[in-house]
Amino acid sequence: MADLELSKTSPLKFALIAGEHSGDILGAALMVALKQQHPTAEFFGIGGPRMQAEGLTALFDMEELAVMGLVEVLGRLRRLLQVKREITAAILTAKPDVFIGIDAPDFNIPVELSLKQQGIKTVHYVSPSVWAWRHKRIFKIAKATNMVLALLPFEKAFYDKYQVPCTFVGHTLADSMPLQVDKTAAKTALALDSNKPVLAIMPGSRTNEIKLLAPDFLQAAAELKRQQPELQLITNMVTPEKAELWRQLKMQYAPELEITEFIGQARQVLLAAEATYIASGTATLEAMLAKCAMVVGYRTNWLTFQIAKRLVKLKYVSLPNLLAGRGMVTELLQDDLTVSALLKAMRPLLHGIDGQLAIDYQTIHQQLQQNASVVAANTVLRVITDD
Repeated sequence: MADLELSKTSPLKFALIAGEHSGDILGAALMVALKQQHPTAEFFGIGGPRMQAEGLTALFDMEELAVMGLVEVLGRLRRLLQVKREITAAILTAKPDVFIGIDAPDFNIPVELSLKQQGIKTVHYVSPSVWAWRHKRIFKIAKATNMVLALLPFEKAFYDKYQVPCTFVGHTLADSMPLQVDKTAAKTALALDSNKPVLAIMPGSRTNEIKLLAPDFLQAAAELKRQQPELQLITNMVTPEKAELWRQLKMQYAPELEITEFIGQARQVLLAAEATYIASGTATLEAMLAKCAMVVGYRTNWLTFQIAKRLVKLKYVSLPNLLAGRGMVTELLQDDLTVSALLKAMRPLLHGIDGQLAIDYQTIHQQLQQNASVVAANTVLRVITDD
């Protein structure tokens, strides 16, 4: 698509806020696409190392916003409100051409509302799960945003129903990952034995996720290793700090277990693995795109879960199942997440996907391949130029 013509001569100025690791990935790719059309563009706000590497001036540490669960947020509420006030004031002072809130809806949508009321155009990248719970939030989203960028096709259909501006952009992960995966080459690239099966243990990127999921994942993996000594075990942590937490938990729950550890190589780990124990979230989509069989785990604070299960009316929580519209992969939530259940679900999967599951993975992958970052960038630029 041709570059969109913008009349102003000074560099475009973009304010962005990403609240966690997955948002940092999306934000960095969007910045790349925007810079391809506007090389002198300026970026500031909140983002992680990837966005900062692309030129974002970070006003706060992204970890300030990476809080998981309803109850956990309460303990950080005062600080979160302070960050919201200060970042909103900074954006209003800087007067960017557009603000882009990337995921983190409980933080970003109130910021977007404040900014839009003051005349700054706003885009929300990654639709909140309004189709799952708290449907009435869509009216607040409509007031707060000029455009929603949806990663998933069924999300746009929901927004269209309420006549809220929304563009389906696809998913950057689907664009960047191959339709056909060479597991042998991926294993070799990680110095693994290409002739032996690989199980990845992926308990999440947040501290609380790792603490709640790693113990059961580790114990189940240890039992599988005892039953199948040829099994290779690998894991990935997003930062050295998370890796240290992982090692502490491993020493406590599976001290003798041999696991090859990687940092910042989640995609390579999933591409190499036949199967994975994995935390619910964006990582499950990445696992599907890596053609990796999976057992999805989710556990949170007891009170948070009790509240959530009364509000959320979805039959499934993992993205592969939501996209398929059926229970394509096993989900083990809260009290159902036990070592015995993990073992039962994983044993048939250790040699990877085949049959209908392989077909379903491929079909969904193709649906999500839309050149997402370029579509998103063009949509953002149209928002700027629209009256």
